[in-house]
Amino acid sequence: MGLVGLGLTARAAAPLFPGVFRAPAYFTELWVALGVLGFLLLAVLYLLKIFRHPEIVKAEFLNPASVGFCGTLPVGMSLVAGGLAPYLPEFASGLWWASVAAFGAFFIFGAWRVLREASLKNVYPAQLVLFVGGIVFPGSGIALGHLGATRIVFTVSALAAIPLYVALLARAARGPALPEPMRPTWFILLVPPSLIGAHGAALFSDAAVLAAALSYLYLGALAVLAGLAWYARTLARWPFSPAWWSLTFPLDALAYAGVRYAQQNPGAPWRGVAAFLMLLATLVVALVLARTVRSAASRAA
Repeated sequence: MGLVGLGLTARAAAPLFPGVFRAPAYFTELWVALGVLGFLLLAVLYLLKIFRHPEIVKAEFLNPASVGFCGTLPVGMSLVAGGLAPYLPEFASGLWWASVAAFGAFFIFGAWRVLREASLKNVYPAQLVLFVGGIVFPGSGIALGHLGATRIVFTVSALAAIPLYVALLARAARGPALPEPMRPTWFILLVPPSLIGAHGAALFSDAAVLAAALSYLYLGALAVLAGLAWYARTLARWPFSPAWWSLTFPLDALAYAGVRYAQQNPGAPWRGVAAFLMLLATLVVALVLARTVRSAASRAA
């Protein structure tokens, strides 16, 4: 998600920064290609995990702390579909529909699991991926021409974001605190205001008042980033884990929202903010990728 998301964000940024980003070009397609390869690798490895360690997989789907991450499969598929759309449109369209079906199934399953054990201690940021992941789908759904289905998936997820977001803010304010290795997952809070604003404005452009109101959610996302930056001031001391990938796609999403907002509101401040967010997302994705490769190499050694 973090890799393909950066490539798709850079594609969107190309008209805003002519001569810096070109799409498709070396920068955008590099990240898309890395993301597609990563998706294929992880899919194969997880299939092997299902056959070799089914009890661990079952536990992951039943644990409130990890069930949200199952949403990364359909959301990642939708992003891969967007990445492949210029090259294999028919295949990408089929992949997008498969991601919608998988997302619907996981959404229902996850709702059943979470509602069975509803309490503040069982609410985790990763659950946003499972329930709110549909707000990511317009990025590829609109490009592939699936406007009607995209609006449905987006609206269901946007509505689901409200109670879950409130519950997460309550947990952040009152506890219990997340274990240190999972603290990067708080950055997932950036995704709802970023993409509900950016994609909502595109999906409902015929309703000018609604589209304008949704676009202002980007300003709320910037406020969330400021709060998270203060929370993560000791990030360098946090132990590295796969949860660090939770930093990547949320920053991609915020950069994407910044690009869209700058396009709608021409002017130096917003263009400069969008450039900063693009640079921040790129640096974080590159850093997490490098640390992941180094960690994998050291384990192999």
